[in-house]
Amino acid sequence: MSQYAVINPATDELVRQFPTSTDEALEAALRATHTTQACWAGETTVEQRAALISRVGELHSERRTELAQIIVREMGKPIEQALGEVDFCADIYRFSAEVAPSCLADEEIRLRSGRALIRTAPLGVLLGIMPWNYPAYQVARFAAPNLLIGNTILLKHAPQCPESSAFLEQLFIDAGLPAQAYTNIYADNDQVAKLIADPQVRGVSLTGSERAGQAVAELAGRHLKKVVLELGGSDAFLVLTGDDLDTVVEKAIAARLENGGQACNSAKRIIVVDDVYEQFAERFIELFTALEAGDPTDPGTVLGPLSSSAAAERLEAQVQRAVQHGATLHRREPGRGTFVSPAVLTGVTPDNPVYHEELFGPVAALHRVDDEEHAVALANDTQFGLGSYVFTPDLEQAMRVADRLDVGMVFVNDVGVEGAELPFGGVKRSGTGRELGRLAFNEFVNKKMIRFA
Repeated sequence: MSQYAVINPATDELVRQFPTSTDEALEAALRATHTTQACWAGETTVEQRAALISRVGELHSERRTELAQIIVREMGKPIEQALGEVDFCADIYRFSAEVAPSCLADEEIRLRSGRALIRTAPLGVLLGIMPWNYPAYQVARFAAPNLLIGNTILLKHAPQCPESSAFLEQLFIDAGLPAQAYTNIYADNDQVAKLIADPQVRGVSLTGSERAGQAVAELAGRHLKKVVLELGGSDAFLVLTGDDLDTVVEKAIAARLENGGQACNSAKRIIVVDDVYEQFAERFIELFTALEAGDPTDPGTVLGPLSSSAAAERLEAQVQRAVQHGATLHRREPGRGTFVSPAVLTGVTPDNPVYHEELFGPVAALHRVDDEEHAVALANDTQFGLGSYVFTPDLEQAMRVADRLDVGMVFVNDVGVEGAELPFGGVKRSGTGRELGRLAFNEFVNKKMIRFA
């Protein structure tokens, strides 16, 4: 069986297979994408490119149901969440198109005499390596700004997302972009390594695991290629007050169960100060473990299956390892195949291996801390540094804590408020670089200085 296959995680049904690209086909695709880049950057204005990228956003809206249904088949996302993902993509393409002219405009440098400016120029062909958990969104946040800059793209999607990747390529074609401005490829790991080494590829963006990030960064570094990496996360959710505890519990559950808990920036560690811990823990455990995974095609489903049997088995192994090392498991019943029952782990100490791991699914680690100082220390005691959540009505405290958190993003008193305008990315082993917002235009670009006498 080809590694590129749609296997419905809700039914374990093999829906469709796609053949892996041949070496000859990949070489032809790279040549064509490289040739197209010169025309795309040299023969269009940023305003013309913006009109085409805006049309890509419109097509996401027009074909949202079809794309969302594909996402449900490929990775089990509940249909309402899949529709929301497609809508977010439409926003990203539209916003990126709107701000591109100002983001890419010349920047004058003030001098004592003479004149100088910074002019943006594309790097060339970029290779995107995308994961399965957000099949359309991950592509949007990489492709939108970089096509607007004038780069062209080879897109290697996750092996379980071949149908959505083909669908997305067709959207770019139907929007009127030139052939091979955006090219979908079905490459294996060896072929990806050859592409990274090829001088025609000028940069690589990967969203995925730490292991994949290390491999890509090593290859890219060997060949002196620019990389952007968005890797794992073990985001902390800091509860520093007992005010409106019912709402805070609801927010914590929502933050943990985003995308079935299969999001790098979902709240995986719930950190609660001592004086409200008992009250919070009782409510959180009761409500969290009462949720049941259901049919992802049902509009009422909040929690669907995990993306694959392997993902469910991996998460269950982590849970059992945590218990073997002293943690207490709170769960109503074991899961059924890919339908994993929500669980809470308490008593996870630093000597427990799970303390240092990312839990990719509906399992939360609940921690009790003495005070704000202890909460910040525990939040930072991780190799990851993607995002975090801080809940307190004291905005001075919120800013103080946000300043001390060693992460790329902090959300205060709310969850699920990411936006096309807001940069996304982390520090430490969560990766390098930023996507989304205006900062996305600063990554795969040549900031060329021009000095006049």
